[in-house]
Amino acid sequence: MDLFTLAVFRTVATEKSFSRAAVKLARTQPAISLAVKRLEEEVGQILIDRSGRQPRLTDAGQVVLDHARRFENLTSELDVALAELRDNATGRLLIGANESATLYLLPLISRYRRCYPRVKVQVRRSQSSKIPTEIIEGDLELGVISYDPNDTRLVTRIIYTDHLACVVAPQHRLARRRSVSIADLGVETFIGHIVVSPYKEVVVREFERLKVPLNRDLEMPTVEAIRKMVQRNEGVAFLPRMCVEEEIAQGTLREIHVRGLMAERKIRLVRPAARTLSHAASAFLALL
Repeated sequence: MDLFTLAVFRTVATEKSFSRAAVKLARTQPAISLAVKRLEEEVGQILIDRSGRQPRLTDAGQVVLDHARRFENLTSELDVALAELRDNATGRLLIGANESATLYLLPLISRYRRCYPRVKVQVRRSQSSKIPTEIIEGDLELGVISYDPNDTRLVTRIIYTDHLACVVAPQHRLARRRSVSIADLGVETFIGHIVVSPYKEVVVREFERLKVPLNRDLEMPTVEAIRKMVQRNEGVAFLPRMCVEEEIAQGTLREIHVRGLMAERKIRLVRPAARTLSHAASAFLALL
C-alpha cells in the first residue's frame, strides 16, 4: 500500500467521482479505477460501491479514508519538519480556534510575527467542540478553546481570563444603569449565538433557577452579527468581553453589570501530550 494509491483513493472519495479525480490528479480515468481496484485487492474488501450513479464509500472505505487523511497529515508534518531542519526561521504554525477565541490570539500572533516573520501562520476557524479531536488526530497542532477538554492525550494551559458581558445599545432603556438584576431582564429580547456553548448554558440555568423568562427569539451565526443587532437596539446580548472591548470604549455599546451572574471564561491553549511539536509551535509556546 503506497502513499500515491492512498492519495488516489482519497481524491476519488473527496470528489465523489472517478472522472473528476482523474482530472485533478492529471491521470486517465482507467488509471484511477485501476489504482482503486488494486487497493481493494490489497485490503481484501470493497471500498467504493459503484452500483449507483455516484460512487459511495462502504464502511471499510470510510475506515481507509480516515487513515489516508492521517497519512496525508503526517506527510505534511514531515515536509514541514525537514524544512525547519534546513532553516529554523521558516515553517508553518497551524492553530484552530472559533470566531471569538481567535481574538485572544491576535496580540500573541503579532508578537510571534515580529520574532519569526518567515513562519507561515494559519488560524483555522473550527468549532470549539471539535478542536480537541482535530489535535489528537493530527489535523491541528495547537488549539484555543474556552473549556477544559479533560483528556489525558492533551495538555492545556490557561492564557487569558475573560467574562461574559451583558451589552446593550446606548439608547437602550437600561444603558444608564450601572447594574441590573436578572429579573430586570425578563422582558428583554436576547440576541444569542446559534452555536451551543457551556457559557450559554450558565446563563440559561441561572434564569431558570430564578424562574425569570429568557426570551431567545433571535439567534445569529456570528459574534459580529450579534454585536451589530445589539447596536441597532434590537435586543440585548451576553458576549465575551474581549469581543466588545472596542465598542464599549467607543461608546457604541454599553456594558451593564448583572447582579448575581458572573460567567468567567478561561481561555486555554491546547496541544498534544505525546506528539513532538514543530519548531514553529514550540517557539509560539515559548512566547507564552
